[in-house]
Amino acid sequence: MAAILAFAGSNSSTSINLKLVHHTIALVSGHEIRTLNMVDYPFPMFSEDYERENGYSNSLVELKNDIQNVDALILSVNEHNGNPSAYFKNLLDWLSRVDRKFLESTKVLLMSTSGGKRGGMSSLEVVKNMLPRFGAEVVATFSLPSFNENFDVAKGILDEDLAESHRKALDEFLNAL
Repeated sequence: MAAILAFAGSNSSTSINLKLVHHTIALVSGHEIRTLNMVDYPFPMFSEDYERENGYSNSLVELKNDIQNVDALILSVNEHNGNPSAYFKNLLDWLSRVDRKFLESTKVLLMSTSGGKRGGMSSLEVVKNMLPRFGAEVVATFSLPSFNENFDVAKGILDEDLAESHRKALDEFLNAL
């Protein structure tokens, strides 16, 4: 049994990426899963001046410890103008200052979704290339395009081909644990 931490890279109270995370973890059994809502993790914009004057908040250190105490992450990232949100990039900046290899030996299922036809693919690719710098192993990826047409909270992923792609990515991730 693996310990898995699941969250979206969004601090929006209506995050569609968090909805995708909840759907994904509902399909997992036999593992210990803890879900975070990043609305509960507000961080100031990173700057060396702020870091020097204030250090690291308890919530940042606790988040870093939570990440380092699991075997794997299920993460879904949002996209703003073709990149990860400023919130998520800021989160990575802070975490990497506390411990550059905060994801060392952590397996990741990386997902994205958006209301658009590309499903946050640009952000997913940026993050997929960033996470290994911090020690992560991105095991599988999945992007859900046109969230509002392809997802229902009660039914999950509506399109059969997309549902199958999601299941394959999840299976690949779980088989790697």
